[in-house]
Amino acid sequence: MSERPFPSLSADLQRLCWHLRAWCLLLPWQLRAPLSRELRRLRPGIGSVLGHALAALLSTGCASLPAPEAARPRSMALEQVAHTRLAQVARASAEGTDPALSGFRLLADGDQALDARIALARRAQVSLDIQYYQVAADATGRRFLRELADAAARGVRVRLLVDDLYAGDSRLLLAGLAAQPHAEVRLFNPLPQRGGAVATRVALSLHEFERINRRMHNKLFIADGSLALIGGRNIADDYFQRGGPSNFIDMDVLCSGPVIGGFETVFDRFWNSEQAWPVHALLPEAGDAAQARQAFAQALSGLGAEPPAAPLDRLGYRPVAAELDEGRLTQHFAPAQLMADGPDKVEADTSGAPDAFALEGALQAMREARSQVLVASPYLIPGQRGLALMRRARDKGLRVVLMTNALAATDEPLVHWGYARYRAEMLRLGVELHELSPALGRRAGAAPGESASSMGRLHAKLAVIDGRRLLIGSMNMDRRSMRANTELGLLIDSPALAVEVTQTLQRDRDTGSWRLRAGTRRPGSIEWVAQEPGGEVVHAREPGAGWVMRLKLGLMSLFVAEELL
Repeated sequence: MSERPFPSLSADLQRLCWHLRAWCLLLPWQLRAPLSRELRRLRPGIGSVLGHALAALLSTGCASLPAPEAARPRSMALEQVAHTRLAQVARASAEGTDPALSGFRLLADGDQALDARIALARRAQVSLDIQYYQVAADATGRRFLRELADAAARGVRVRLLVDDLYAGDSRLLLAGLAAQPHAEVRLFNPLPQRGGAVATRVALSLHEFERINRRMHNKLFIADGSLALIGGRNIADDYFQRGGPSNFIDMDVLCSGPVIGGFETVFDRFWNSEQAWPVHALLPEAGDAAQARQAFAQALSGLGAEPPAAPLDRLGYRPVAAELDEGRLTQHFAPAQLMADGPDKVEADTSGAPDAFALEGALQAMREARSQVLVASPYLIPGQRGLALMRRARDKGLRVVLMTNALAATDEPLVHWGYARYRAEMLRLGVELHELSPALGRRAGAAPGESASSMGRLHAKLAVIDGRRLLIGSMNMDRRSMRANTELGLLIDSPALAVEVTQTLQRDRDTGSWRLRAGTRRPGSIEWVAQEPGGEVVHAREPGAGWVMRLKLGLMSLFVAEELL
């Protein structure tokens, strides 16, 4: 499941669609209806965006949101949590450390990351405050929502905030959770069109294009105001090594200490914002609580128990559940800076520059680098501003290493097309480029005890600065994270964490990626170099990029402005 808004349309195409709608409304309905049906038969995908748009424009009216409720109940983080078991574990884990420092532990493997979420949900006694871009209706999503419902049944206050773009697929589950006592669910920045698949909802909401384009990309899980998880993972099979043919290589961090207060403040701002709508105002399924609970129970029937996590992950850590039961977490303690956008970023005028506190903070930290910057980003479009930063880094004598997905590995080939325009110039500036190979990435993405048969796709959003400061969160290095999405991240001053991330990325680079270098065929050409068991293998042409793929991406790129990728 992609993290990019679907579809992305340029402003020019948007204006074209408005003109088409004006002309098509002049047609009699006898002609509009059959033409609309034919257009809707197009296969969903970026390439059929125009077809879906035309289908929407031929409709007799525009979808619209219901009138806002006069009052939306405000609620804030609960402060009486010191007595909870999780608070006690957090205090015990920090014994002997500076109270001004926060505790951190990386979660590099999918099974350990899911175990952590389930463990926190099961042990929460007071509150769960949770914020995600995607909560899928697959096995992982259903298991996750079941744990939240079980917590609510114990009397835990559950607040779940989900971005609305992909929420349509989980509407029955979200309505069912909201119907449980002590649980509340809200949808962020809802699309006017409420029913149908994602492509249909987007197409029928094109008259509010900026609403579609601006999303809440945050990932945050807070338990009893004492322990929190942030990082790159959404709630779906692909993010926890359960995606079958393809899985995401990702990273989270488990946090405790003073930084938790900042997380609660961010969550409360989003939860109480005008963009957060209670599900009962948007989902008809939430109207009858008893029926919603029954549908929720049916959707969860047959869901088996979660298999146990591996005894040790790739970093040598035991499962979070086991450490919580023992009363002490293995963590590194360090100062940290929270970087977060506000909910009003989604309402920013596109003619101005919205406040991008998260990514701006990350870029500022990179500007302060003295020796090297190592970046991993699945979606990487530097633009002219990014090239200027790389040029400045070259002039300072910094080593810059960038790792992203190869074309054959990415779930967003059009985004990769936008990145590819800058590769030759980045190499000329001395940047070390690595692209994760899908075949090699099978080995890189497999944790101990997991199958290496599925394709690995980089999804982690990480940067290591000068071998001591770690950036981790939801931010990609692209204009979307800068201008359109709300993001959340941390800058942690911890050499120990920096070493763990560097070693993990180094292993993935050595065993699962192509190293790019300037080619010799012609100026601006590129070669892809892989270290295979038999030695170095060099590709003079981009692996996985046949002429059909290049033609398709070239044509699609004509309809999508770079800032929308």
